[in-house]
Amino acid sequence: MNQTESSSGDTNNSKPDRTGSVSPVPKWITETINGGSFPVVDLHTGTDGWASPPGDVFPLRSVSYFTNKQKSPAGDYLLAPAGVDWLRSSTKLDNVLARPDNRVAHALRKAQSRGESPNSFIFAVNFQIPSKEQYSLVYYFATENPIPSDSVLRQLIDGDDSFRDRRFKVLTRVEKGPWVAKAAAGSFGAFVVGNVVSCGYHRGSNYFEIDIDLSSSRIMATFTRLMFGFMTSLTLDVGFVVEARTEDELPERLIGASRICHTELSSAFVVDEMLCNRQK
Repeated sequence: MNQTESSSGDTNNSKPDRTGSVSPVPKWITETINGGSFPVVDLHTGTDGWASPPGDVFPLRSVSYFTNKQKSPAGDYLLAPAGVDWLRSSTKLDNVLARPDNRVAHALRKAQSRGESPNSFIFAVNFQIPSKEQYSLVYYFATENPIPSDSVLRQLIDGDDSFRDRRFKVLTRVEKGPWVAKAAAGSFGAFVVGNVVSCGYHRGSNYFEIDIDLSSSRIMATFTRLMFGFMTSLTLDVGFVVEARTEDELPERLIGASRICHTELSSAFVVDEMLCNRQK
């Protein structure tokens, strides 16, 4: 998964339009944003790459949700965008951050070997896409600071699979695309993943990864195949949140989001099959 370095002429889209962070982006995250075979592109005009949409495009449960069911714009991300990988392999890719050739984990290890970013943590979501070949769309987010021990995000990371299955939610919206794709996506605008498909959870010393097996549900597999056919004409925003169930967990906070822009199947980076077999 050691991919050829590539960079976009405009790297400002690595951050959402709104951000509450004034801290400079550390070097290792800058490397993961601008490296790899799936580049960061312009938020509005980019193709065959990813960008960071403003959090406000996603409505989340507001502070008064349990009283009036009101939602409000999500606002800033909890974690910083750290890149997206578009991968292809002969076998399903599980726990990609544990692979020795994963470029994001490698960048953090390198930084920590220099005594930098000791508290950095990576959060990844790996969509395993069923097709004739195995594809993975992996979203990476990161933080330089410890995740608060009393936060629902910390509960997700350190909790059990039952909690994760009940609380981790994916948000989707079609920014641009055929009406058929928009209509289909409306059925999955926001869903608790564990209620729909099987997930694998992987906790490392400095990372947490969620592998979402889209082939594990007939309905989701059919939906995925439909969307797969529109990928080159589709601009899709995907966000992640821990669903709030009690008032003290409100308002909900967006973990992070990425926009996938007009993706070509041929752009997927081919992962080393020997390492796939060795990892099993």
